Amino acid sequence: MQAQKTGGSIVSITASLADNPIAGVPASFSMITKGGLNAATRSLAMEYAKEHIRFNAVAPGVVDSPLHTKDPKDSLKTLSPMGTISTLEDIASAVVYLTEARQITGEVLHVDGGAHVGKW
Repeated sequence: MQAQKTGGSIVSITASLADNPIAGVPASFSMITKGGLNAATRSLAMEYAKEHIRFNAVAPGVVDSPLHTKDPKDSLKTLSPMGTISTLEDIASAVVYLTEARQITGEVLHVDGGAHVGKW
C-alpha cells in the first residue's frame, strides 16, 4: 500500500476481553496477544497516517460461532450487559464499516453488547 501511494485499510480481529477481563473466564494468555494487537493497531495508525493507510480492529465479545456450539446460550448471554450474543454477521458488518470509514484510524471497535464498558 505504501509503495502504491493509494492508501488503504487494514482491520484486525482482537477480543473485548483484552480491555475488560471477566472474572471466571480464563483468558490471560490469549489476551497477551490481543492486547498487544490493540496497541500495535494504534501505533501503526499513527505511523502510516500520512500515507493514508488506516489501521483498525474489531473486538468481539461472545460470538455465536462453531467455537460455542456446545456452550449453553443462556450462560453465554450472561457475558454481555445487553444479554445478547453477537452473530458472525455483526462482526463482518463491523469489519466492512471500518474498511469503508475513510476518517477512522487507530480505533478498536467493540462488538460485545457493552461488555468492554465494565462490570454489570
